[in-house]
Amino acid sequence: MSRGGFGSKFHLLVDRGGTPLAVTLTAGQVNEGTQFENVMEAAQVGRRGRRRRPRRVVADMGYSQVHVRRWLRQRRIRAVIPYPCNQTDRSLAPAGGFDRAAYRRRNVVERCVGWLKAARRVATRFEKLAVSFLGMLKLALLARYLRTGFRNRA
Repeated sequence: MSRGGFGSKFHLLVDRGGTPLAVTLTAGQVNEGTQFENVMEAAQVGRRGRRRRPRRVVADMGYSQVHVRRWLRQRRIRAVIPYPCNQTDRSLAPAGGFDRAAYRRRNVVERCVGWLKAARRVATRFEKLAVSFLGMLKLALLARYLRTGFRNRA
């Protein structure tokens, strides 16, 4: 794994209101699609119990992979992920087609990332180790919870 700094990448899961639910950290060269299940499991999305399953998951093209779509389909969660023009296997495409209106609301993730980057310690990435950087990310998320009040809006 990367030692942190600019060579690291964080993967964020938020609810429709922009409240962060889970964050994981990887080396910068790791593909987003390989971390999808880790992020979803960190928030326990798709498991039975007290937490409800989302009706759909909205993600960017980095998550447009067969195993991601299959994982969502097995849990009866609709995937709102655009297909790249070079991806020919569309066997897991939803019957109703791509939901552009739902995809436009993906900006809540971008706003949350922007808010995290406004936290100076996260934006400058002073930490040398990835575990320290992950700790700073979680502290920044905790500060957001305390300021806005965490409400489960999913």
